[in-house]
Amino acid sequence: MVVPSNLPRLDIMALDKMKMGLICILSYMCFLIPLHQAQLPSATISDLSFKNMDFAMKLYRKISSYNDENIFFSPLSISTSFSALLMASDGVTREELLKGLNLEQLEIADQPELIPRLFQLLHENITQNGSLKLEEGMALFVNQHFEVAKNFENQIKTIFDADIKTVDFTDTEASVKFINEYVKKKTEGKVEEIISSLDTQTQLMLINTIFFQGAWELPFNPIDTQSYPFYIDNYNIVQVPMMTQLANFYMTLDVPLGAKVLKLPYKKGVSMLILLPNKGVDYTVIDDQITARKFLEWVTNLQKTKLEVSMPKFILEQSYSLHHILPDMGMPSIFTNSANLTRLSKDQPIKLSEVLHKAVIDVDETGTTAAAATTTGITGYSLPRSFTINRPFFFFIYHEDTNTLLFMGRVTDPTKN
Repeated sequence: MVVPSNLPRLDIMALDKMKMGLICILSYMCFLIPLHQAQLPSATISDLSFKNMDFAMKLYRKISSYNDENIFFSPLSISTSFSALLMASDGVTREELLKGLNLEQLEIADQPELIPRLFQLLHENITQNGSLKLEEGMALFVNQHFEVAKNFENQIKTIFDADIKTVDFTDTEASVKFINEYVKKKTEGKVEEIISSLDTQTQLMLINTIFFQGAWELPFNPIDTQSYPFYIDNYNIVQVPMMTQLANFYMTLDVPLGAKVLKLPYKKGVSMLILLPNKGVDYTVIDDQITARKFLEWVTNLQKTKLEVSMPKFILEQSYSLHHILPDMGMPSIFTNSANLTRLSKDQPIKLSEVLHKAVIDVDETGTTAAAATTTGITGYSLPRSFTINRPFFFFIYHEDTNTLLFMGRVTDPTKN
């Protein structure tokens, strides 16, 4: 669902005021029953990024198959949390996780920490030098009578710097308040509530948070924002606040796909890539053709040109019960009594009963004052071309150096949240 944001007019567009704020909360709730053996992969950060991107596209298609509404999630947040579960799992459950996450080719026998450490290295690479504000957090909420295996506890603390909190889940009201306050703090107030209730039988909950706040490298001037029509389909039109800017951008055409691609850079090496189907092309037809290889093809073929870009302001807040989705993606056993999580605890059988994912994004004009534009390397046109995003579109927020997909989504109606 999406809500247009009507922000107050800015004097001079300051960096901390233009923000595209993103939050993703991944909640792994309740483990209450069994599991068993483990191993892991050897590869490069580039391999991991590519595999994670393919997993993201598959997850997107699965979510898309359920509805035609707006979609927004963080594949990095989801995969990072499940990589922590790889250290807890064994046997069939572990094999399903590796295959479902598209990581089985990175697996190497007798190296159970390899994939989690690859995620750790990837995060360090993305945030190196502290120049990019991308904060990830992981917390394990453990029932006061539940004993986590010491080896797993040490691993999750060492690799993911995870917080381990003792909670009395029988006091559901206090537990809900405690967990929501943790999430609110980790997301700087962007997500005030991740859960509203708890089962008194809950014994273990794993929560992952990710927060990104970026400023456009070329901010839009709020003075130029005006209300324009957005064509949801042939029969439904809504009015949205449309940001407009004439500048040098990178774009490309995907003729076979029937779409064009625009890159909108943020500062600090992160960009938003927008995939806009051509007029008359149904976005649902494109769903099945979005792949990691396609994404890299778009990025490689981008060329600088002078463009007049018009883009709607929007806010998305989406929640997903992934325990209803992931079993259909080849990961069923972890949510059943046959789950093998013996590396997490040998004292009692446990299962993963709930996986909640909540993501928020706020896109508006604000940012630093635009730098002077140059014409160097610009494709020559007598008149500037236009890139008008006035119909359903896809967007991907990625780290350029590693091609890591941080967030992805689809906007079918910018007025709904």
